[in-house]
This record gives sequence, structure tokens and C-alpha cells, in this order.
Amino acid sequence: MQNIEMDILGLSTSPSSGGAYALILTEKEGGRRLPIIIGTFEAQAIALELESIKPPRPMTHDLIKNIIMSFDSAVDYVLINELSEGTFFAKLVFSRENEKVEIDARPSDAIAVAIRFGASIFVHKSVLDGAGIESEEEKREKGTPQTIKSTESNELSGIEKLEQELQTAINTENYEKAADIRDKINRLKG
Repeated sequence: MQNIEMDILGLSTSPSSGGAYALILTEKEGGRRLPIIIGTFEAQAIALELESIKPPRPMTHDLIKNIIMSFDSAVDYVLINELSEGTFFAKLVFSRENEKVEIDARPSDAIAVAIRFGASIFVHKSVLDGAGIESEEEKREKGTPQTIKSTESNELSGIEKLEQELQTAINTENYEKAADIRDKINRLKG
């Protein structure tokens, strides 16, 4: 089982998202990005901590941190370990009395708690392989052609058109649209 360490690249939104945000993770040692759609509350909790803004009263994720600390524990890392039918699954991993404890969590909540501890974020290789999006720099390094043309005709297939739309969405940093297009491509490829 190979886990890949990630950093938070940022949060983005679009007017058509209905209040949802895309949390963008990026490989620490690579160019792939992983957009995860999260709710407004979780995006706010992550953004406040990233910006070192302390609200006058503890927010939910601050409360969770305080509870974990009251049991003489700390979050070691977060692992986004599964992607099933478009839903990401994660685990908060912490130590208690020389024992590893794993708690199932939504990735947004797990990350909101983990950044309060300064804990690392990992994504299982299979999840990143399935849902990750290569950045433009990564494609150039690998020599991947930016436009895929059909060898039998000048027309592009449905998947090829979607791959071009995906690249455009990535280039314009519209990660929510990129995630939707990626999911369409994966469904078409079976």
C-alpha cells in the first residue's frame, strides 16, 4: 500500500457550485492535483486555520482538536484511502498510549482537524491514480501531448473532447469543473 503526501494548494469556488467549494490538494513531490468538493462550512474552517484567523469562540473543528488533546492524543496524519462512486473516504490517524487509532471521517473534516495539529495529509496511490489531475508542468515533463487527435479522422471522439475540456478547466484553475469532467471520462472508460 503506497500513500502519497499532499499539500493544500487552495480552495476555489464557482458561481454555479451552489455554495460548494473545491479543496485542491497537490503532490508534495510531483505535479498531480486532487480536487475534492466540500461544503461551505468545511471550506471556512480550513480557510480560517490556513490564514491563522482565530474566531472568538472555538469552531467545531477546534472543539474536536481540544477533545483529542484532552485525552493526551494528537492527530498523526490524514489518509484519503478510498474513492467510491464519486465519494472520497478518509481516516484520521492518531496515537493513544502507543497504539494507532483510525477514525473514519469525511476528507474535509479530517483535513480541517489535521491542519489544526500540523499533521500530514496522505492520499492512497489508487485514489490519486483514479481521480488525480496532472498539472500542465507534469504533462510537459512527461512529454504528454496536450491535444489528443484521432488517428483515423480529424474528428475527436467524445472522450478526447472531454480530455481537452478537462485540460482547459485545469489551465483556467476551474477545479470543480475539472472534477466533473474527470468523473465523466472515468464513467465512459468504464
